[in-house]
Amino acid sequence: MGLRSRNKGKRGEREAAAEIRRLFRTEASRGRQYHGGDESPDIVTGIPDVHFEVKRAESLSVYESLGQAVRDAKDRIPVVLHRKNGKPWVALVRLDDLPRLAVQLYLTLAANT
Repeated sequence: MGLRSRNKGKRGEREAAAEIRRLFRTEASRGRQYHGGDESPDIVTGIPDVHFEVKRAESLSVYESLGQAVRDAKDRIPVVLHRKNGKPWVALVRLDDLPRLAVQLYLTLAANT
């Protein structure tokens, strides 16, 4: 991976963390820089049991990206956050994980309002 790509990824992780802080009023920061390892989430948040994988790219292989998040998440809820240039952030989550994710997001919001 080239330097420009790595830098774009770092910027994407910081952007995604800022959006999580804004939306859910909880802490969020880049994860790998502090925790290292392949299974570390791209961003660490105050949302329990959720593993965030951040993809800041013009094209995205949905199932490959989600597969990486699933492998790294272990028993946590895998979520892929993606944004391409000039577009808003989107979240990818398996439909079966959506109810569990909704509960965690609700509880986080309720605790921080």
